[in-house]
Amino acid sequence: MLSNFFHSNYISMYDFGPQHPLKPVRLARTMELLNRYGVESVDPGIGSDVNEFDPGLRFEKELLRVHDAEYVEVVKALSLGQVTADPYQYGLAKGDTPHFRGMFDAALAYTACTVEAAKRVAAGAPIAFAIGGGLHHAHRNRASGFCVFNDASVACDILLEKFDRVAYVDIDVHHGDGVQWMFFDDPRVLTCSIHEEGRTLFPGTGGLHETGAAHTSLNVPIQARTTGDVWLSAFLRTIPLAVEKFGAQAIVLQLGTDTHEADPLGHVRCRQQDWLAAVREVASWKLPIVAVGGGGYNLTTVPRMWASACLTLGGQEFDDRIPKDLADKWNMPTFSDAPSETREIGKEYADGVVDWLLENHVPQIGR
Repeated sequence: MLSNFFHSNYISMYDFGPQHPLKPVRLARTMELLNRYGVESVDPGIGSDVNEFDPGLRFEKELLRVHDAEYVEVVKALSLGQVTADPYQYGLAKGDTPHFRGMFDAALAYTACTVEAAKRVAAGAPIAFAIGGGLHHAHRNRASGFCVFNDASVACDILLEKFDRVAYVDIDVHHGDGVQWMFFDDPRVLTCSIHEEGRTLFPGTGGLHETGAAHTSLNVPIQARTTGDVWLSAFLRTIPLAVEKFGAQAIVLQLGTDTHEADPLGHVRCRQQDWLAAVREVASWKLPIVAVGGGGYNLTTVPRMWASACLTLGGQEFDDRIPKDLADKWNMPTFSDAPSETREIGKEYADGVVDWLLENHVPQIGR
């Protein structure tokens, strides 16, 4: 049984339309799979009936930890169909994050779950989950990359009320730019992101030299088509050492699954077991963790990756075979993928990145 697992059915209303790659069913499948393992979610006082959703002022106020009040009001107005400002200015026009009716409440719902998870960890829980969150691209006054509110940054800010040093670890295929810029010059937060380099993938940031004034921004960019063995090696050689040198006391872990080789929006070639090995590494640090979701757009990979990560982080053993009815329905017989014979693609580039970081950046962390 996983404790401190926060979820609201209202997150299913966070929907940009049938043609958009972010599909709410990915989360519904994850919850259905986790329920087979006795995982029961806690609704953070929101109400499971979408028609009765009332976020309350306490959650809206949490947004102001990282977002401008003006931006929050614009999101609220557009959510009601009121165009009080230019949507383009706030990243909410046509494109990757178009505004839609009900957007404010739906975005506030995933943020509320992350808020409650972070507060639970700040109160002493070893781990808490908000798998519907992890929307790491939103900026202080602008939506971006399918993300309206940056709940991961909110979680970091909440943890700073209890802990002196917080590490944000992001294994999404896209650079965790929103969180990085929120805390770029804050010596109390180490942001770590391993991602496909910006030359080939949105948002185009996350280069080696984005280190922050206090050397508390660590980026591990890798090439498109890099295989999972190389990706994992780059992760293991850099991020655990950085977190240790920083002296982190708590972790916000962003569990984007679009690093998988079958994901339609990324070009990295991880398998589930490569990605899950990074999750196991984070769990081995024995630090308090707020675990949030993130990207992932293949409906046969997201549920099994998120479910396996939650079960792993929660210390719950599980067989590799997925329950037969779900396996047949979703065409995913096991949590893991078949072994890949393709290995060490992108190794030379990744090794160069790691060597530079170990020589020039990591030694400066925590000074």
